[in-house]
Amino acid sequence: MAAYGDHNNYFVREIEKHDGSVLKVNQCHMGDVGCVVWDAAIVLAKYLETKLFHEPSLGVNLWAGRRVVELGAGTGVVGLMAATLGAHVSVTDLEDLQSLLNINIQDNHTLIHNGSITAKVLKWGEDVSDFLPFPDYVLLADCIYYEQSIAPLTETLKLLAGPETCIICCYEQRTEGINPKVERQFFELLQQSFHWEEIPLSKQDQEFSSPDIHILHIQKNESL
Repeated sequence: MAAYGDHNNYFVREIEKHDGSVLKVNQCHMGDVGCVVWDAAIVLAKYLETKLFHEPSLGVNLWAGRRVVELGAGTGVVGLMAATLGAHVSVTDLEDLQSLLNINIQDNHTLIHNGSITAKVLKWGEDVSDFLPFPDYVLLADCIYYEQSIAPLTETLKLLAGPETCIICCYEQRTEGINPKVERQFFELLQQSFHWEEIPLSKQDQEFSSPDIHILHIQKNESL
């Protein structure tokens, strides 16, 4: 991974916000899945701007002052969007993605006025005490693809989510190879501790949405 501040190994993906400002998100020319801005991440980032959460003309902003943790943040685009909307965000991923996250935080800091954003290491299935008390929101985009990571991911969600925490999960449904099996395993594990609802396309961003990309609001079962 390139050293912090070294932009030579990156290229930029621009994502325009509703207010006309532009998030500039560095991606890697080479690297693992976390180095790329995936479609599901853009769909989720733009969903955070929808009227359900953010309607400036009516003085509505459900992100203002909220504590947010993004899991498997990769480039950090989803967490960056939340921070620009006023949330206090921890974007988390493995150690080797911290440089990319920090570069993207630095390159977009002028768009963050009332919120904040920090990159932290979090390995799924391990201690989450650094992120407690329970955040208001946990965000994850396209984190359901490695079979060996499903159980640790579910465990982290159980540890991070309190009774009032809303988990917003966005994933692209893939039909090839092992993907359907991995998705099935994830939801089988998830239903032991959580319930969820799928957000219809009509409530997503009209331009950045797709029938193949699903957004779920997930909450812990009340008995837990």
